[in-house]
Amino acid sequence: MKKIIISIVALFGIFNAKAQENTVNQEPKKLTFDEANLVSSYYKQDGNNSAVTGGIGTEKLSDISNTIDVTMVKYDKKDRKNKFGFSVGIDHYTSASSDMIDLKANSSASHADNRIYPALSWSRENAEKGTTLMAGVSTSFEYDYQSYSANIGFSQKTQNRMGEFTAKFQAYMDQVKMIAPIELRTADNEGTSGRNTYALSLAYSQIINQNFQVEFLGDVVQQTGYLSLPFHRVYFKDNSVHQEALPDKRFKIPLGVRANYFFGDKVIVRAYYRYYTDDWGLKSNTFSLETPVKISPFVSVSPFYRYYSQTSAKYFAPYQHHTAFDDFYTSNYDLSKFSSNFYGAGIRINPKNGLFGISRLNMVEIRYGHYTKSIGMKSDIISLNLRFK
Repeated sequence: MKKIIISIVALFGIFNAKAQENTVNQEPKKLTFDEANLVSSYYKQDGNNSAVTGGIGTEKLSDISNTIDVTMVKYDKKDRKNKFGFSVGIDHYTSASSDMIDLKANSSASHADNRIYPALSWSRENAEKGTTLMAGVSTSFEYDYQSYSANIGFSQKTQNRMGEFTAKFQAYMDQVKMIAPIELRTADNEGTSGRNTYALSLAYSQIINQNFQVEFLGDVVQQTGYLSLPFHRVYFKDNSVHQEALPDKRFKIPLGVRANYFFGDKVIVRAYYRYYTDDWGLKSNTFSLETPVKISPFVSVSPFYRYYSQTSAKYFAPYQHHTAFDDFYTSNYDLSKFSSNFYGAGIRINPKNGLFGISRLNMVEIRYGHYTKSIGMKSDIISLNLRFK
């Protein structure tokens, strides 16, 4: 049912490739394996504000996610570094709230679903000019939602290589299957409806000195099309039930800043702040802090904390608060006023000669996080990342 996005911190290795001398007339190097990451996670949540039943009722959900990504590298005749990436993920989730689309069913087809999301990426780095070109495509499939996306990007380092500007454009073309609540189904609300999302992302990073780095980020996002979800109920004051109705356009502007400070060789402080606003009246602030600490040459721990707060969208109202005078209406508490806390820690092990006798398995990380909303929802996530290099 509703697309579930489980945020897992990407845990990819950063490395330096040994410099090699090439001339324009040399044959290009062969495509070689760079690294692969296997990430598995388990997520569960609970709450009492399901949008499927009009802002009341269970939000119980569980999700098992597995993804693999592989990166290959090839230097061309002009000594430009080409990176090719392939990833695929498979989620399986069960949702008690989605099962309530049909209030009379003991267990409907929407109770559980699978999501498959493959992606391809490419980048070409010209070290001499300090430029990088990038592009990618991806897709996502589940029972009632299909998404196709493409992106292109460009980055340019400053002359002294201390700063870098990046621009990226992304487009998403989605199709939503029009599955209405059982009591509202008619022949007219079958089929699918489309929604399109276009996003321009700009970033500038700067190395201030050997200990301090900052990055400024900004996005402009335009969404058009069917932006509601057809199986979300809204109950009016007169106890009548309706499908969620939201505008067919939404304009978003997120702005952020990221800063990393290195306290010697053992402690890093990573801070992040983001301000968000859109034309639905929703505004939010996010602040996060993570402090990786190296407790031995091969073991580090990373406690983290994130605080988030948002205002209510102007189209939101709780159960039985909307009236027939409202042009748009939703009881989805993701659009309500709330604050949240997310905290936890990770432990990373990356011995010099590999793990479990496997020389290529050079890193394993386990992370756990606990999330709470001021409106009563809570969740837990645990993830495992294995990196082969």
